[in-house]
Amino acid sequence: MPIPQSKKRSGNKSLYRTVFPEKSLQRRFLFLIILPIAVMLVLYALVDDIIMPIITRHGSEFELPTITSYQLKDSEYLLSKLDLKVDVISEEFHPDKAEGTVLSQYPAAGTMVKSGRTIKVVTSIGQKLVPIPPLAGFSVRQAKLNVEAAGLILGDIAWTFSDSLPERVVVFSYPPSGTEIPTGSMVNLMVNRGRLSGIVYMPRLVGRSYEEAESLLVELDLKMGLVTMVRNENYLPGTVLEQSVEMATELEVGEEIDLIISTTE
Repeated sequence: MPIPQSKKRSGNKSLYRTVFPEKSLQRRFLFLIILPIAVMLVLYALVDDIIMPIITRHGSEFELPTITSYQLKDSEYLLSKLDLKVDVISEEFHPDKAEGTVLSQYPAAGTMVKSGRTIKVVTSIGQKLVPIPPLAGFSVRQAKLNVEAAGLILGDIAWTFSDSLPERVVVFSYPPSGTEIPTGSMVNLMVNRGRLSGIVYMPRLVGRSYEEAESLLVELDLKMGLVTMVRNENYLPGTVLEQSVEMATELEVGEEIDLIISTTE
């Protein structure tokens, strides 16, 4: 017996719903996953390419100029034109840089920076001055130790005569004791010769020319000993590099002094 047409349609629809429900769920599931991911990707692209550059001022970096060896006030003026600030984090003594000179900077020159950044600097407070210690009445050896302990260098030693001090002690120094001078400066001594004869003090020859050293030895009745020439391009030819006897050593007249002299050959 033939099946009515209406029933056939109804039966097909029910069959379709029964056979294909999983495909519909899969599509909905994929749609719910893919759509949020797509939206996140679009938002990420917008943030990365448009919003973040605006916030971070991407592309506005510029090369930090050097401000070392400039005076602090000049450095502040220069950096203010670039909308940068300066912060002095420490001050140091420096023998060759005047007070207020910028010794170092952070970040270093050439670093890419942005406006508004603070540049940290170390500045000079100039040469460190130290007072010359009391030297009168001390032996030459002790005076030398006192001078070096103060951060100074013993210079030339000359003879003088004094009835008020023992023989072979310092009568005075030049510059005089108590004077403030830069660290590393030389202090010269005048030593009482009294009635003593035949004793001299070894002078500083290192750094002098050969001619100056020879003249000074003759003046002190000392003799030139062995002279060795050593190649050294850091000094002018004929400069005394080493002396065989330490400065301020007591010597008898006529003793020989060996020298090492620079040469470029």
